Parts: sequence; C-alpha cells; structure tokens
Amino acid sequence: MTESVSQAKLLFVDDEPSILSALRRLFRPQGYQIFTAESGAEGLEILQKEEINLVLSDMRMPEMDGVAFLKAVKEHSPGTIRILLTGYADFNSTVAAINEGGVYRYVAKPWVDTEIISLVQDALEHQHLKLENVRLLALVQQQNDTLKTLNSGLEQKVQERTAELRQALAFVENTHAELKKSFLMTVQVFAGLIELRSGQASGSLAGHGRRVADHAKRLAKKLGMGEVESHNVMLAALLHDIGKLGLPDGLLDKPFNQLSGEHRALVMKHPLVGQNILMGIERLKEAAKLVRHHHESYDGSGYPDNLAGLAIPKGSRIICVANEYDALQIGTLVQRSLKASESLDFLIENRGKRYDPAVVDAFVSIMAETQGAAAVKELPLRTMHLKPGMVLSRDLMHRDGYMLLIHGSVLNSEIISQLIKIEQAEDVHVSVYIRQGQ
Repeated sequence: MTESVSQAKLLFVDDEPSILSALRRLFRPQGYQIFTAESGAEGLEILQKEEINLVLSDMRMPEMDGVAFLKAVKEHSPGTIRILLTGYADFNSTVAAINEGGVYRYVAKPWVDTEIISLVQDALEHQHLKLENVRLLALVQQQNDTLKTLNSGLEQKVQERTAELRQALAFVENTHAELKKSFLMTVQVFAGLIELRSGQASGSLAGHGRRVADHAKRLAKKLGMGEVESHNVMLAALLHDIGKLGLPDGLLDKPFNQLSGEHRALVMKHPLVGQNILMGIERLKEAAKLVRHHHESYDGSGYPDNLAGLAIPKGSRIICVANEYDALQIGTLVQRSLKASESLDFLIENRGKRYDPAVVDAFVSIMAETQGAAAVKELPLRTMHLKPGMVLSRDLMHRDGYMLLIHGSVLNSEIISQLIKIEQAEDVHVSVYIRQGQ
C-alpha cells in the first residue's frame, strides 16, 4: 500500500453508532484518518471542511437515505470514491445508488472484515492510479508541447526528449491497463446488469443471457450433470457475453456472418476477454473456463482454441447449443431472425459439425417436453430413437441426393435397422423427421 493511500481520509456515515464504532475500530489500525457522521446532512458538513478520499455510507437512514446522500456527494466531490453499505433486500435501491450516486462498489451486511478492508484498499489504489494517470497525461502533453518548440538543429535534444516521452507513454499505457482490469473486475458483481448496455444498443438482445442460462441449466440436468457442475454452467451462461462489454455498439446485434473480417476478429476475442474478467474471482474460475470455450465447434472449426469433440468442456458444449438457439431467433447469428422450429432445424442440421450430437438430442427432447414445443408439428430424431409405427413428416434423402423414404412412410423394425446400418457404414448422422405425437 503506497504512502498516499495509507494516509487517506475515510468518512463513514450510518445512523447506528454501533456500526460506526465497529468500522472505526476495524480501519483505525490501517493508518487512515477516520471521520464519522450519523446522518447524511452531518456527512455533507464534513465534506465541506475536509478533502475526503472515500465515503462508506449506509443505505437506510432517516431523512436522507444512502441514494440521496451519495448523489449529493457525487455533485459536491466527484473525485471521492463512494461505497454503499446495504442489505440484500435493498436491490432496487442499490441499483438506484449505482445509477444516481455513481457507486464504486457495494458491501452487503453483515460484512466480512478482511473483504471490506481489501475492498477499501483496492478502491484507494484505483483512485491513486487515476490521479497518477491524469498527472502523467499532463506531463506527456507538456513534453509534447516542448518538443514542438525545439529548433530543428537540436536533433540530439529532440532524441532525448522523445525517449522520455516514449517512457512516459509506456507507463500511461500500463496504467490504463490496470484501470481497465480494475473496472472490469467490478462488472461481475452486477451480473444481472450485463444486458443493460446490450438493451440500449438493441432491444432484441434484452433477456438473451437469462434465456441462455435457463436452457443451459435444463440441458445440464438432462445430461446428468451434478448440482455443482450445473450451477457453474448456469453462471457461465449468464456471463457468457461479458467479454462483449468493450465492443462497439454496432457489433452487439449484427449477425456474425455479416461482419467484416476486422470486426469478426474483434468479436472472436470476446470469449478470451470474458475468461480474463472472471478468472480472478475464486468462485467463478470454473465458469470462466466454460466462457472461454462456448464458441468452440464440435468439428474443431470454432474459436478461440479450435478444440474438437470431447476436448471441449461439456459445459461449453451445452452453452454453445443454448446460446446459438436463442441467437438464431433474435437475428445475431444469421442474416434473419428464425422461428423456434427453424432454429431447432438449424441445430439438428449441424449436429456433429457445430454442435455435440448428444447435446442437440437432449435439447430436442427438452423442447418436445415443453409447452412451447406444442406448435412444432414434427420431431427430428436420430435412428437410435426411432420406433416401429412412427410416421415420417418429411422425405428422407440420402446425402448423395436420392430418396430413401417418402414422407408419410410408416417405420418398421427392418427399415429402422437398415437406416442404422447406413449411418454406421457411411459414418454419417441421419436425422429422421417424425410426425408430432408419434
């Protein structure tokens, strides 16, 4: 901890004296200058007299609550870090404080001493880096102005100044990288707000993460994954697009196959960015791995690592199917928005290529079991799931272009056995469309 950080001034605001005493005892050994106030009004008076580096305020206070107080702090002293102390029941108020008061982070009651101390230290270091960044930028600008005034004959002088400038710029870039990392680390705390920016860019993206998480959770259960693994799959599905936060607005809702090579390369980085954001959080390490590989394809044509088959984590194979089923319907994967039945057809047509066949089969089964699949009049099945008496809803064509069975054909044991032999002999996946209800 730097000397400037250790000498920082902290203001604690809470209407309960016992809370203030507990905070004072906790932070005084850290070397900070501690100020306390039992109301928002009293806290604002202290801000008029002292240059406070960080404010930690309770949410529920009489007369002036945490939202109003932190909003006033932001207006009076925008450089002061604002942290909210809140209960789990105050989610809506917490969101309001984030939007109106520019809250850096929030701490849930009851807090863990080591975590709140670490949070305050990180926040103050973050503030120090920002101030240092401003100072360095000013220094760079000053040096740049000086360089412009140098006489062209002072070549050696110019070279020396240029070397200094490059060194300063390198330090600024490193500082920016640290600030970006610190900012992105706070994003994961508000996983439910990931879609806020996507919603501003395109209303069609609203709810995408929640739908993908719901499909992925059901798939994980269907495929026999344990509770812990299923939970990690759900978390990864919720956060799978977190790496897109840095993308330009115009790329958020544009179909992938319509992107230029340059833009496609940018989009293809988001699984790696997403993993980097999450991997520093202990409880999200496993989810981070799934986020990294959720765009891998079963045949090895995906990204970022070109993994294939069972080398792709099972959770990532699940999220891939759930994500692209929804993306097909909102129009961010292909050139137009597909219907649910068309999206299901797309998954089936690409089983064994883009998607794990077992995951697709499980998803088809789930869709058939839900009320939303009632509108689908046919059900695609693998040969292993066929039964005598089933009726074809479509013509069954061989991959070489000739017809194997006409729609309306009734399956029997001999036909099913022959289809299985074709699949095994030619090493292909045969999907047969059966009338719904068969």
